[in-house]
Amino acid sequence: MPVNFTAIDFETANSSSASACSVGLVKVRDGQVVDRVAWFIKPAVGHDIFLAWNIKIHGIRPTDVAGAATWAEQLPDLVAFAGDDHLVAHNAGFDLGVIKTSSTVAGLIVPDFNYVCSLQVARRTYHLDSYRLPVAAMAAGFEGFAHHDALADAEACAAIMIHAADRHGAGTVEELARITGVTIGAIGPVAMQEKSATHGPMALS
Repeated sequence: MPVNFTAIDFETANSSSASACSVGLVKVRDGQVVDRVAWFIKPAVGHDIFLAWNIKIHGIRPTDVAGAATWAEQLPDLVAFAGDDHLVAHNAGFDLGVIKTSSTVAGLIVPDFNYVCSLQVARRTYHLDSYRLPVAAMAAGFEGFAHHDALADAEACAAIMIHAADRHGAGTVEELARITGVTIGAIGPVAMQEKSATHGPMALS
């Protein structure tokens, strides 16, 4: 189905939401991937310790990000790539939390985004023993990718949403969310105000 959105995935240096060390972004137009980009991020001071557990998961080390730009330097590129798209992420609360916390720590205004969680969409689309990204992506026909590589994970997330939209006969992300009963979330001042005006204060809790 001709859905449009931007899939996003972050990897972090530690448990802090302000410790993003890489991001992957995949743009989908009319149900097809049309652009993709990824880069390393130098975590903010005080949030820049790389834990052994995180390194084991994604393989990114301090030396990999030593010459990378900071969150504040790269946020405009992220916002420009996504544009007015809904963001989609697997376990979106985590990834959108990275955007919120990293922006706040950097002293920036949190950018306005509406978002949908592909994990929640997968739960309402497939009957699986697990809805972890590799398992849900396999159900969508996308497998053999490098899990915990930010770009590969964003591509897997995109594949789930595209497949789910087709399976449910949804032409937009909003329609897919409605059909599956998944809430469209919002971050940023304008997004939150619009959400409150449309759904009432309880929608923001």
